[in-house]
Amino acid sequence: MAAEETERVFAANRARGRIRVVGYSRDEGTHPQRVGEAGSLRVRFPGPRSNALEAVILNTAGGVVGGDCLDLAFAAAEEAHLAVTSAAAEKVYRSLGPDATIRVSIEVGAGGSILWLPQETILFDHARMARSIDADLAEDARLVIAEAVVFGRAGMGERVATGRLVDRWRVRRGGRLVFAETLRLEGAIAEQLAEPAVANGGVAIATVLVVPGDEALAAGVRERSAAFCGEVGVSAWNGLALVRFCAKDGAALRRDLSAVLTWLCGRSLPRIWLN
Repeated sequence: MAAEETERVFAANRARGRIRVVGYSRDEGTHPQRVGEAGSLRVRFPGPRSNALEAVILNTAGGVVGGDCLDLAFAAAEEAHLAVTSAAAEKVYRSLGPDATIRVSIEVGAGGSILWLPQETILFDHARMARSIDADLAEDARLVIAEAVVFGRAGMGERVATGRLVDRWRVRRGGRLVFAETLRLEGAIAEQLAEPAVANGGVAIATVLVVPGDEALAAGVRERSAAFCGEVGVSAWNGLALVRFCAKDGAALRRDLSAVLTWLCGRSLPRIWLN
């Protein structure tokens, strides 16, 4: 009975958050058509009216712990353009057992675009996170997804010895699956990251997916390689481009990621990235 009561109290104190945003094009600009918020998540639109609507995600829970569930859905209607970011790095704290679950849904209509540019996710020791990103694009839509993960805060001397990270991405274009991958690190994460074929001792990683993308885009990233602080690899195939980042700490990763994203997106990053 005591165990059941503990479980009931634990479940009642877990954060549940949901955001639903639909942007539409009107008068040479993108405007929020529908906005829904629930639980611990909020969304704000701080920028001036422009062709691309900037949306900033806020988590009022102050972080994520095991058992929390966050559900985010962003859609750009025909000819609409969204740039989505977060107010701060998302911290995922240690778990007593269950995963923190984050589900992201992205839809982009004909001629539209979404730049998915949240600030980094910071995992603490014994954190457990399962994230999924599902995107559905029209044939001529554009999508940039950038996700960065930092294992512990180097400046605080933190080390993520163990935990669980599952990151699942699925992207469809014109109804066809064009990109699918799942990253899984579980158990002795520090030992896994130390492996040469994984991160070679790095503790900060990121992936950027660009659709559409081509070899010219990949070549442009390679031309900037002399200025990178960490390792950056890029490839292009079947109409998409993928950039991988690995760095010794979050600061080095952020410098490399900011430089590449500024060039790839063809515009300044959301102002909150520069604070």
